[in-house]
Amino acid sequence: MADFTVTPWEVSGAVDYSKLIKQFGTSRIDAQLKECISRAVKGHHHMLNRDFFFSHRDLDLILKDHETGKGFFLYTGRGPSKGMHIGHLVPLLFTKWLQKKFGVNLYIEITDDEKFLFRREYDWKEVQKNADDNIAEIAALGFDPERTFIFKDSEYVKNVYPLLLKTARKITGSTVKSVFGFDDSTNIGMNFYPAYQVVPSFFEKKRCLIPCAIDQDPYWRIQRDIAEGLGYYKTAAVHCKFFPPLQGISGKMSSSAGSETAILLTDDEKTVKNKINKYAFSGGRASVEEHRKLGGDPAIDVPYQWLSILFEPDDDALKKIHEDYRSGKLLSGELKLMLIERLNLFLKEHRECKAKAGKDIQKMMYSGKLAKEMWERTYE
Repeated sequence: MADFTVTPWEVSGAVDYSKLIKQFGTSRIDAQLKECISRAVKGHHHMLNRDFFFSHRDLDLILKDHETGKGFFLYTGRGPSKGMHIGHLVPLLFTKWLQKKFGVNLYIEITDDEKFLFRREYDWKEVQKNADDNIAEIAALGFDPERTFIFKDSEYVKNVYPLLLKTARKITGSTVKSVFGFDDSTNIGMNFYPAYQVVPSFFEKKRCLIPCAIDQDPYWRIQRDIAEGLGYYKTAAVHCKFFPPLQGISGKMSSSAGSETAILLTDDEKTVKNKINKYAFSGGRASVEEHRKLGGDPAIDVPYQWLSILFEPDDDALKKIHEDYRSGKLLSGELKLMLIERLNLFLKEHRECKAKAGKDIQKMMYSGKLAKEMWERTYE
């Protein structure tokens, strides 16, 4: 029995990713597959090289479809919350890289329906306010506005409803109970919702690639069971690990678990500095003298982990940080300061992009090339 829990709505315990691969029946991204990706895009991404994206379903088939000219498309999503944090951006930034390198269409589902059904403390008006703010945060990342379609489930359902019904008819109640752990107390909206999350994987008659955190994989197991019966490809997926919370405790970063566990995209410079200095778990020693003598432990140090995942893409530079910290040359306070400076620069640039994102939001939701095609589309 695993001593951790990973579902689309709960992540707790010390996650063993090797066990999770076996439990979910996915495949590890090995050195050969990484090399195939590097050849295809004539480059690499540090999140792949450092095994932060570690697991997949049929990523090899995606590469074959690309090489043979069949092509593929991308799909990811966001359950709107009151405030997005740094961890929420990780799969989105990787998705942006994939779109740019492969030149493919991207569909981003904003699951306002799921958030309303699952989070009873949210009323509908609040969900919509959160969704609009989250869309602006996503648009600020710089996706191709002509090849990206961002849609709220509640708005696009009028277009997609026939396909949604065909999908729902293929999924039994026993399946969603088995996959998601639903029981007789689960509201019927939640029982129906997984069908909608499957639908965007059918937006094109090509194979779909879904970059996401590993906790979202249960949806794609359902998709892969029913896709071919509906005349579509089984979806592919590439999974990332969980972005660690500030305290370095088990689970994943969560804004709902308390603001001290996360860096929110709205945090100002002073707040970022205070949070990192006060809450970021350190792998350093109890005193400067002891640290200089014995060195720190990068494996458990949250500032180092965050630099590795997001804020230091250069392998040589990261190696030097690792060596200096391990040897005691680099102190914990100095490592935290390094992270604070990079975090604040990143957030400053992101807020500037968000403030200018209005035109791109309009394009990605309604007026861009792909968005217009999607609003004109009907499903038989």
